[in-house]
Amino acid sequence: MGYDNNQVTKAFKIYSKLAAGSVAYEEDLKQYLADDNIRALVDQFVDQVDCVLVVAGDLIYMIPKASSSMFHISNETIKKDYLPTNAKNSDIYLMYVATIVLFGEFYDGYQSMNPTRDFITMEEWLSQLNQRIFSINEHGTEKLKELEKKYQYNWIDIIEKWEALDDLKEHVKKQQANVASRLSSLYITKRFLEKQELINDLGNDEIELTQKAKIIVQRYYMEYDFNRGILDFIYGLEEEREDEDAIDIQDTLN
Repeated sequence: MGYDNNQVTKAFKIYSKLAAGSVAYEEDLKQYLADDNIRALVDQFVDQVDCVLVVAGDLIYMIPKASSSMFHISNETIKKDYLPTNAKNSDIYLMYVATIVLFGEFYDGYQSMNPTRDFITMEEWLSQLNQRIFSINEHGTEKLKELEKKYQYNWIDIIEKWEALDDLKEHVKKQQANVASRLSSLYITKRFLEKQELINDLGNDEIELTQKAKIIVQRYYMEYDFNRGILDFIYGLEEEREDEDAIDIQDTLN
């Protein structure tokens, strides 16, 4: 495919904006969509840095698709920018699990391709995360050690981190991220997700997903190759319990 100098220049300008801020705006989107050659060039540039493009409304986002990408946010950056100075990797993995549970609540436990609710409150998010971690803990230490190798998540550290957080002060909504509690931990995750333009704060402790988040969830979070079966693991135990309860109810009726 041949490209003229004007197309190469326009494509590079779009890529430069994406590289500088991970987002390009309406005029760039028009050029990207209208010209096949410009689109092909931008896609090539983005692929060379292990990223993909997501079009959401009038915006184009550049999203890292692998940890090898120079645009991937490292654990050290997350610690430095979002977590307390004594934070460990378990704090980061707790953020990941909290994020998975948050998205799962919008997608009916990942059984649907479209959101099934408009917003969630911080208290609901906290309650669901409590429930998921309680369910994971039911596997027992020995089983969790085996599962840690499979999923590359240190589940035991995550559970211990969560259980060590003070839940007695969770009614104090003004604490935000200033007190070491489960709710303050969620506020830290919330701040990170807002910065990444994945959620919007609606006020009154209510959160909605952005269009960017919805597209990422549809394209990647539900794919086994991307989530490494972690979603099946988090929600699987509860589904098994629901099936057993349904059988018990049926046996009782019979």
